[in-house]
Amino acid sequence: MTTTFIKNNLIDQISRLPYDLQLRVFDFVKTLIPKGVEGKSLLRFEGIIPADDLHLMSKAIEEGCD
Repeated sequence: MTTTFIKNNLIDQISRLPYDLQLRVFDFVKTLIPKGVEGKSLLRFEGIIPADDLHLMSKAIEEGCD
């Protein structure tokens, strides 16, 4: 099967559904798409925040989250 074949058949099948079920399928498909970025792509930011600032941030979180 090719991607085009799958897309065309999905469109055909979904178009046969009532509108409310099309929305449910759409919502479901959106949950399958990965969100965010891989952690390794964030490594370039390692060490960019000064240690003193990190300490202040940690303290604020601890005090604000009972």
